[in-house]
Amino acid sequence: MGSAERTATTGNVVERLGNRIADIVERWMPSPFLFAIILTYVVFLVGMIVEGQGPAEMVQHWYDGFWAFLTFAMQMVLIIMTGFVIAYHPRVNDALRRLAAIPNSSRQAVVLVGVVSMGLAWIHWGLSLVVGAIFAREMGKAAYREGITVHYPLLCVAGYMGLGLTWHWGLSGSAPLLLATAGNEFIELGVIDEPVGTSATVFSGYALTLTALSIIFAALVLFLLTPSPERSREITEYVPEADLFKSAADGGTDDTAVDESVTEPAADEGVGDGRVPAERIDNSRLLGGVIALTGVAVIVWEFANRGLDALDLNVLNFAFLFAGLAIYTRPAVYRDRFGDAADAAAGIILLFPFFAGIQGMMSGSGLAETMAEGLLAISTTETFPVVAWLTAAIVNLFVPSGGGEWIVLGPPVLEAAQEVGVPVGQATIAYAVGDAHTNLLNPFWALPLLAITEIRAREMFGYAVTMLLALIPFLAVVLFLLPY
Repeated sequence: MGSAERTATTGNVVERLGNRIADIVERWMPSPFLFAIILTYVVFLVGMIVEGQGPAEMVQHWYDGFWAFLTFAMQMVLIIMTGFVIAYHPRVNDALRRLAAIPNSSRQAVVLVGVVSMGLAWIHWGLSLVVGAIFAREMGKAAYREGITVHYPLLCVAGYMGLGLTWHWGLSGSAPLLLATAGNEFIELGVIDEPVGTSATVFSGYALTLTALSIIFAALVLFLLTPSPERSREITEYVPEADLFKSAADGGTDDTAVDESVTEPAADEGVGDGRVPAERIDNSRLLGGVIALTGVAVIVWEFANRGLDALDLNVLNFAFLFAGLAIYTRPAVYRDRFGDAADAAAGIILLFPFFAGIQGMMSGSGLAETMAEGLLAISTTETFPVVAWLTAAIVNLFVPSGGGEWIVLGPPVLEAAQEVGVPVGQATIAYAVGDAHTNLLNPFWALPLLAITEIRAREMFGYAVTMLLALIPFLAVVLFLLPY
C-alpha cells in the first residue's frame, strides 16, 4: 500500500496527522545503534561549545562514562530478562491469545493492547515491554485470522506505550526506587537526609491519579489515531505469512504445539524413561520450589517489616527473579528460559555503554547540570512540576536511562524543588513523567519489542512521535493543576 494512499485526506485530524508523521519518520529515522552514535557526536560538540571543554577532555568524559553505571545496567538487564521469562510462560501466552480474541474492530484491538501495556508497566516495565510486544504480535495474528484489518505499526506502538508513559511512576520506576534505597547517592550528597519511601512517590495519590488519567487519555488518542482499513498495513506485510503461526523470531511457541520444555522434560536418548541423577536434580520441582518459596518468604518478610517503603530496585529484581522460579519450578527449564531472554536483552547490552558514554560527557562537562539549572531557575511553586517534566524530557532524548539521568539531574532537581517548596515526592514523579514521555522518540528501549514483533524502528516510530506530541498539552495541564 503506497504512501500517497496512506496519507489521504479522509479520516479525523489525529489520524491524518499520524499518517503524515509516520511517512516522514519511516523515510528518515536511523537505526537505534546509529541513533546512539549520532547523539554521541551531538553531545560531544555541544559540550565543547557550551561548556568550553577541549576534545581530549570530552573523549575522556565519554570513556569514563562507559563504565560508570555497570551495577545499574545489570539491574536494568535483570528487569528485562525476568520480565521476558515470565511473559513467555505458556500460561501467560494462553491468556494473551484469549485477550486477543476479544476485539471485533481495529480500534478496539489497538486500545486493548495499549491499556494492557500501560497497566503492566506500572507493575514492571520489563514485563510490560515484553508482554506488550508479544500481545501486539498476537493481536495482529488474531486480527488476520478474523479478517479484521488493523495497522500493525500502530499495534506495536500500543505495545510500547507502557515504556512511553506509565513505567517510571510505577513499582519499577528507577527514580523513586533509587530514592527509597538506603544509603543512596542523594543522602551521601546531602540533598536529602533519609530515604524517601515509595509511599511518598509511587503510592501517593498524586502518582496514582496521574497514572489513571494518563491511561485514559492515551487510550483515547490511540482510538482516534487508528487508521481506516484501506490505509492499514496488516501483520503479513512485516512477518511472512508462512511464519505467522510458528515459533518464529519472537521466541514463542507454535500455535499448534505445546511447550514440552515447560510441561515435561524429554528423557535422555537411549535411556528409555529414565534420566541420570544429575538430570533429575536439574529438573527437580522440589529443589526449585523450595528455593523459590524461600525467596518469596524473604520478600514477604521485607514488606511485613518495612511496609510499602521496602520497595527498591534490588527488592524488585529479587521478587521477580524468584517469582519466575516459582512459576517454572524446575531449575533447568528456568535456566533455559533465561538463555532465550538473553536475545531480547542483547540490543540493550550493546547500546547501554554508548548512552552511558553520552551521560559521562553530559555530567563530566557540566552540560547536564547547566541544562537543569537553566530550566529550573525559571520555575515557581506552581510551575515546578511542568519544568521538571520538560527537563527530564529534553535530557532523556540524549540519555534514555531513567536511573542514570536521575543520578546526575536528581540533585539540582530536588534542591530546586525544596527551594520553591515543592515536596520531594511530587518533584520526583513530575521528573519521571518527562523521562518516560520522550521514550516515544528515542528507540533505545524498544529494541526487545522490535525483535519480537519483527518490525523496524522507523516503521513504527512515526506513530510513537504522534503520541508524544498529543500527550504534551495533556501532561502540561495535568502537571500544572493536579494537587499533591
